Amino acid sequence: GDTAGCTFCHTSPEERCSTCHQRHQFNPVVARKSEQCKTCHWGKDHRDWEAYDISIHGIVYQVNKWDPTQFDMSKKLADADYVGPTCQYCHLRGGHHNVQRLSTVYTSMGMSNADRGAPLWKEKRDTWVSVCDDCHSPRFARENLQAMDEACKDAGLKYTETFKVAENLMLDGMSEPMPKDLAPDWSGQH
Repeated sequence: GDTAGCTFCHTSPEERCSTCHQRHQFNPVVARKSEQCKTCHWGKDHRDWEAYDISIHGIVYQVNKWDPTQFDMSKKLADADYVGPTCQYCHLRGGHHNVQRLSTVYTSMGMSNADRGAPLWKEKRDTWVSVCDDCHSPRFARENLQAMDEACKDAGLKYTETFKVAENLMLDGMSEPMPKDLAPDWSGQH
C-alpha cells in the first residue's frame, strides 16, 4: 500500500495531467483550487496542506474561496488577482506547469546548512523571495526565509539530540520496543 501510494504521487506530475486536473472532470477551474493539491500533499509524511490551511494565506483562502470577486478561478493563473495566494498561485506562477521550478527551499527535514550556499539554492531562494514580493516587500520575504532557516536549524539540533538519546538507550541495553498497548499512534498521542 505504501509503495502504491508513493508511486502514485512520486512520478512526474508534468507528464500526468490527471494529477491536478482530475481524470473525470478535466477542468482548469478545479485545478486552480488549493484543495486539489491536498490529494497528495497532506498527512503524516507530507504536512503541506495542514501548514497552508492554518497559515494566514490558507485562512484568507478558506474564508473567501466561495466569493468569485476574491478568488475568480475562471481566470488563468497568469491573470489571477486573488485576495490571497493559493498553492497554484505561488507554485504554478504565471500558469507554467513546472511545479519544481517554484518549489519551496526546504525538504521535509530542512535543507542542510552546507547546501544553503550552493548556487542552486541561492537561485531557489531568490526566486522564492520574488514570488512573495508580488504582495510583500522583498525585506519581509527575506526575513521570513531567515526565520525558517533558524527554525530548521533548531529542528535539526533536536532531531540529532533525539537520535543520540536513542543511541544511548541502545548502548545501555534498554532498546526493547515499547509494548503495543503503550505505543503512541502516528500523531504522537496515546
